[in-house]
Amino acid sequence: MHKRISIDQLKVGMKVEKLDRSWLATPFLRHRFTISSVEQIEQLHASGVQQIDVDVHDDRQESSSSMSVRPVVTDDSPPIPPTPETEPSSVPFAEELPVARQVYKAAKLIIQQAMDDVRMGRALNIEAVSEVVGRMADSILRNPDALTSLTRLKQFDEYTFFHSVNTSTLALSVGRHLGYARTPLLQLGTGMLLHDIGKTQIPIELLNKPGRYQADEFEIMKHHVLRGAEILSSSTGLTDMFLKPTLEHHERVDGTGYPHQRSKQDLSQFGLIAAIVDIYDAVTSDRCYHKGKTSHDTLQLLYRLGTQGHVDGVLVQQFVQVVGVYPVGSCVVLNTGEAAIVKQFNHHVPLEPLVVLVTDESGRHRSTPLDLDLAAQFHKPKKNIASILDPINLGIHPSLYLDKEAT
Repeated sequence: MHKRISIDQLKVGMKVEKLDRSWLATPFLRHRFTISSVEQIEQLHASGVQQIDVDVHDDRQESSSSMSVRPVVTDDSPPIPPTPETEPSSVPFAEELPVARQVYKAAKLIIQQAMDDVRMGRALNIEAVSEVVGRMADSILRNPDALTSLTRLKQFDEYTFFHSVNTSTLALSVGRHLGYARTPLLQLGTGMLLHDIGKTQIPIELLNKPGRYQADEFEIMKHHVLRGAEILSSSTGLTDMFLKPTLEHHERVDGTGYPHQRSKQDLSQFGLIAAIVDIYDAVTSDRCYHKGKTSHDTLQLLYRLGTQGHVDGVLVQQFVQVVGVYPVGSCVVLNTGEAAIVKQFNHHVPLEPLVVLVTDESGRHRSTPLDLDLAAQFHKPKKNIASILDPINLGIHPSLYLDKEAT
């Protein structure tokens, strides 16, 4: 039985079931936990929590307090917090970016917690997953580029977590671009965030093996798809549409994928999108068995795969419209000889993004980065992109420049 109490009535030993605030506004990743210290109560209070649903099945809880509480009829109670039904208002890139960074960080923590839970045999916290995907979708709807620009963030030793957030973000961006309503958008984003959950059932030494897999090892690796579908199908509230990205992200249009060798007519659009964003983020990431390719080279690879019938070529073209011909984080050389990092995609002029100049015309590194919007130049001759470079060849890391305030 659950009862709703005020924050002032909360005591050590009580089992919290639900808060009246978003979990993102508190230091706790879970709504369901037992209060073990006064400090936790103070943290909830400081986070603005006013009311809490507690589990009173515990006899010790009933006897430890004689406070007056009112019962909560769960079926009639509105969800906390409610999911917004209206599309968020559009905001500028610079305004949305700080919010997007917070959402990205939260999403990474949530998928890490979800995988740890499954690995340890605990229930998947779908409530937390759903809420963070909702916030990701809201960010994408307010500005399609802010959260997407953060998919350049990758870390070798936490590849699976970054990959999950990046592919979910990219899929949400594609869904928005295709005009998805909110419900299918959330289904797609949730499915992609959880699409690799089955890897929790694969031996860690196999996941981290350097070099190519042997035939028998690859067969074991392929099991992560069906294992993931089994995990998700047992989670309350997830319909078949949520499972499509998990089941189909390794299928191919020509029927050469796995686990069921389904061809295009048997695949959902979720699955077709999942395949593209999965390949894009995987190929652009450093792995134990290969060095990540540049975003530009990876887009060219996807074009080839589209023409060869491995992935959906039309969706590849839509994907390029989402990330840009020169995706954020790309290292480019201008016709002046200056090297720059792409900072923001200009949708109205795809070949003229906003860049951060990192060297001058002679190739010397600038002490202070300089923003230049190639689409808003008033002096002639205009600067434009002449070629693409691997940032390693310049000895720079794009994120070090993009995460700075440019002048």
